[in-house]
Amino acid sequence: MTKSMTLLVALLSFTFTTSILAQKADNKKAKEPKPSNMWEVGANGGYFFVAGDVPSKFGYAYGVHVRKATDYIFSLRADFLMGRAKGENASRQYTTDWFSATGWGVLSLSSFRFDKAVRNTNYYIMGGAGANSFKSDYFNETTPARKGNIIPRQFTPHAGLGAGLAIRLSKKVNIGLEHQAMLLFGRRADLLDGSEDEGGVRSPFRDIVNYSNIKINYNLGNSSNKSEPLYWTNPLDNVMNDIADVKAKTDEALKDSDRDGVLDIVDQEPNTPPNASVDTKGRTLDSDKDGVPDYRDREPYYPPRAGEEVDAEGIVVNPLPGGGRPGGPGGVNGANGVTEQRVQEMIDEALARYQLTESASSVAEWFLPMIHFGSDQSSIKYSDYGTLASIGRMMKGNPNLRLVVSGFTDQTGPETYNNLLSYQRAKAVIDHLSTNHTIGRGRFVLQYGGKENALVPSSASYMNRRVEFRVATASDVEMDPPSGGANSKSGY
Repeated sequence: MTKSMTLLVALLSFTFTTSILAQKADNKKAKEPKPSNMWEVGANGGYFFVAGDVPSKFGYAYGVHVRKATDYIFSLRADFLMGRAKGENASRQYTTDWFSATGWGVLSLSSFRFDKAVRNTNYYIMGGAGANSFKSDYFNETTPARKGNIIPRQFTPHAGLGAGLAIRLSKKVNIGLEHQAMLLFGRRADLLDGSEDEGGVRSPFRDIVNYSNIKINYNLGNSSNKSEPLYWTNPLDNVMNDIADVKAKTDEALKDSDRDGVLDIVDQEPNTPPNASVDTKGRTLDSDKDGVPDYRDREPYYPPRAGEEVDAEGIVVNPLPGGGRPGGPGGVNGANGVTEQRVQEMIDEALARYQLTESASSVAEWFLPMIHFGSDQSSIKYSDYGTLASIGRMMKGNPNLRLVVSGFTDQTGPETYNNLLSYQRAKAVIDHLSTNHTIGRGRFVLQYGGKENALVPSSASYMNRRVEFRVATASDVEMDPPSGGANSKSGY
């Protein structure tokens, strides 16, 4: 028995020493230090008894401990315990006073789960060794007048095993249930019940100290700069926090508060009104530099001359002669400025230089621009009127040309609503060209597409909210309007 116990102690000592050395080595190799975490202190009390030759009666003990996590799984704990055990049978009765100090290595089983950042329940097992002092007061049937005998105070080493459950009440406090069993070494290990023999025969079994207790534990440290003891936290907590930080920074970098198509990170005017025309830096456009932004300017491309003034809608209130302004002195029919007829001639000449004839095949490969829309909008922006005017001029210069007009949305929102919005965008462009540029409706082929036609792999990209143009072929047919359509509008 002595050799077996010596081997057990050696094995426990080797295990704990190896674990501590391995943890230190890992910490040195780690690229990031583990978080600074709190110390745990606690008090306990409960049922204390000896499993020996004499059946135990109710006993009690109380103690304190200090615990420190070495990493997310292992921690070290020092216990100090005082108790009194009692036992009685037909031939013997004893009372034993106990004091011990034990060092424990604790393995937190809950740390092998990674589904929660902070755990509210902690299961653990532990093993350790220490030293104790005990004194037994006993009497038996051979003692006259039940006069007590005393086994003087003994000092012995012991090894122990234990298991427990702790429940987290707050970042500072937790409570727990625990059981410890301690086995003493040497010949004195069988004297806890007052005797090492039964009926004159030496007992073959050692006495085992048992302690079932309730604990209340408190974490020491400033919670603002220290984490809870690591056995309460997730080893992947730092990784998850880093991922959350990266995601938050990414969302911030891609944010477009005024939804003008320019990211806030480069937007110099992040609060422009809806559908306001902006440049590549998000600044409201004022094409004629009259102080009235294009989205409110009824004449966005007519700069006032020296001495002329404009009203809140960008219209000159005191036009000077020869201004070349529609309806004003020297306007369309005036002697000065460029007339609308001359603008038409200049456009026709430019188109002629591209050899745009009435043959559709000659322009089939010609690049046609696209226009973009605000989120959940099918109205055409003022900034795209010039683009549509160019397309209108081209079609007038090629009267036999038919054009496919295809509408698209971004990848957010339900598919049924996106189909309806794509259709409405294409229809709005066709209606604009038919009404404002007197091009027959039959020269357009309306089509629309879904999220599989996205230009940019981003769910809410400005580039995906568009209408495209291409020269129609004999095989192109118009798509029927979508049926139904969702009412939800969450930005598409």
